Amino acid sequence: MKIFETHSHYDDSAFDDDRDELISQMLSDNGELEYLINVGASLDGCKKSLELADKYDKVYAAVGVHPEDVGNLTMHDIQWLKKQALNNEKVVAIGEIGLDYHYLDNPKEVQKMWFETQIEAAVDVNKPIIVHSREACADTIQCMKNKRADKAGGVIHCYSYTKEAAKEFLDMGFFIGVGGVVTFKNARKLVETVEEVPVTRIVLETDCPYMAPEPHRGTRNDSRNIRYVAEKIAQIKGITAQEVIDITNENAKKLFF
Repeated sequence: MKIFETHSHYDDSAFDDDRDELISQMLSDNGELEYLINVGASLDGCKKSLELADKYDKVYAAVGVHPEDVGNLTMHDIQWLKKQALNNEKVVAIGEIGLDYHYLDNPKEVQKMWFETQIEAAVDVNKPIIVHSREACADTIQCMKNKRADKAGGVIHCYSYTKEAAKEFLDMGFFIGVGGVVTFKNARKLVETVEEVPVTRIVLETDCPYMAPEPHRGTRNDSRNIRYVAEKIAQIKGITAQEVIDITNENAKKLFF
């Protein structure tokens, strides 16, 4: 029942006390994971993700800058991201990139400019993108269409919009990333989306250390909890958790490898 974890942040300080022990255990013969992608959100996070990917055979990295961190970004930084993606076979995606209008740490126009710039970079280096989109559905779709994100492909991580919007992302060739939120009691919209989206277009993720699923909501999340996500999707779809894992593992390999 080994799972492909497509979105984690083990570079986060929440794991400073047990990072290596945890990753080693989860990827061991008796562990829960087949592969793990550590996703950069800042330039520093990207560097740490590269270090983790270098250290562990089954850990891969995504490099990109999250919308909350684009304020000081330069084109020199974009060139650095592209260089990592081109020269390091353990880099499997550009991300996480996108738009976040919840806190608006950076103005919308600044976020959109750097999102589009990073989409262009991904198309240039022929890597899929990992999209972070919060309270910014229409602008996210527009930016993706502007820069032909369909040429890169990728995943809408921690999907939070309607089933109708999901169809727009699916039509661009994207996968839907589903994590712990699907287990929450107030997740009606996401449950409806999972009902509609074929399992062949879903990938599993935790976004750890954030977004722990029930029954561990509110605690530090880690990839061992991904099975609760698989079980909930199985329940929604009327299939077994093993079927969900088998299909979503194949989806992730198709997307990232």
